[in-house]
Amino acid sequence: MNSHFEALSGLVYHELSHIWGHGAPSMPGFDDVVMYRSVKHAQHGVMTHRMRMVMHSGTHVNAPIHMIQGGVGVGDIAMENLFGNGVIVSVPKGKWELINVADLEAATPSIKEGDLVVLVTGWHKEYSDSLEYFGDAPGLSIEAAQWLVSKKVALVAIDTPQIDHPLATSLGPHRGGPIMNRLTAKYQDETGLDPKKEHGVWNGAHKVLLGAGIPTIENVGGDVNDMLGKEALLHALPWNWKEGDACPVRLVAITNPDGNYRIENGAA
Repeated sequence: MNSHFEALSGLVYHELSHIWGHGAPSMPGFDDVVMYRSVKHAQHGVMTHRMRMVMHSGTHVNAPIHMIQGGVGVGDIAMENLFGNGVIVSVPKGKWELINVADLEAATPSIKEGDLVVLVTGWHKEYSDSLEYFGDAPGLSIEAAQWLVSKKVALVAIDTPQIDHPLATSLGPHRGGPIMNRLTAKYQDETGLDPKKEHGVWNGAHKVLLGAGIPTIENVGGDVNDMLGKEALLHALPWNWKEGDACPVRLVAITNPDGNYRIENGAA
């Protein structure tokens, strides 16, 4: 467990991010993170890295501009959407399953207006450079995304590589896909279903959330299992990059010794 206890305040900080760096698993179709030390201790007495990367790598936040023309970039996301009261919800899902409205309505603790919501399917345990992690993942249904919008949540994070079902993305038979060449046939063979009929809208759930101004975080990981079913103060601030479509973040949950922490709204 990678948590940190701060003795003076009594607060406990919990890691909800995957380890990031050279060789981090990358979405099919995206370049890998590549980095090297251009200045080295042994030679120069100081160290500096150079890197080339896609911002959608590791645990990262997506801004509305990622899918919504004219939407805000990561540097213009309101800070209250990235730091505040949150819930870590257990919604166990297996291969190609969907999080639906009933799952969210039954969530413990209940999802409240303004919450930063972390959805944990258990898929973070598969995090790797593999066909299974990216191609077999569960996802969020369009109806569930609409439910979250109606609850006026501040942020939606998930422990899968994408918000939507993989067959509703370009990994499957959508926009420039299938990027994973064997995925469509595999889905048809194993389920007997037509992916275009079952998942006919490209990134539908993601567009619903970003279209409502709700930022998203993908690839949640770390010690998230230790926080299932708990409330916490969540922190996920990206770079102050006005045009940014996405940015790696270190997602942290903060609790007090009683196991929870919520900021009161100050109302009398």
